[in-house]
Amino acid sequence: MEKVIHPERNPDFVTGAYSDGIIVGGFLFVSGQAAVDFKTSQFVLGTIEEETKRTLDNIKSIVEAAGATMANVVKCTVHLADIAEFDRYNVVYATYFPGIKPARTTVQSVLAENIKVEIDCIVKLP
Repeated sequence: MEKVIHPERNPDFVTGAYSDGIIVGGFLFVSGQAAVDFKTSQFVLGTIEEETKRTLDNIKSIVEAAGATMANVVKCTVHLADIAEFDRYNVVYATYFPGIKPARTTVQSVLAENIKVEIDCIVKLP
């Protein structure tokens, strides 16, 4: 393990038994992120579009804290509480990757705290 990455957030935020990101061998591995407000440490539930945006904004802050951009993301795994919302989530997701799209797996999953989406990713560092 080379380095642990945590974005700027509420110092009382408890991440549990994981790191937001780990840099190993030129890659950043980002743990599953959801629609959490890093300032209040609270889930921010909303529409699939709203939760996808906040989730990807959280990922973006972790990626940038590691010195990369969303263009460096090479793989995402996405968990949706309701796969019927795929098309709506995908519209928002696509705006974060306007160039070459990362490889992606999307599945329906039972998610904690009534969230609608959770995303983890792998980033090739520049």
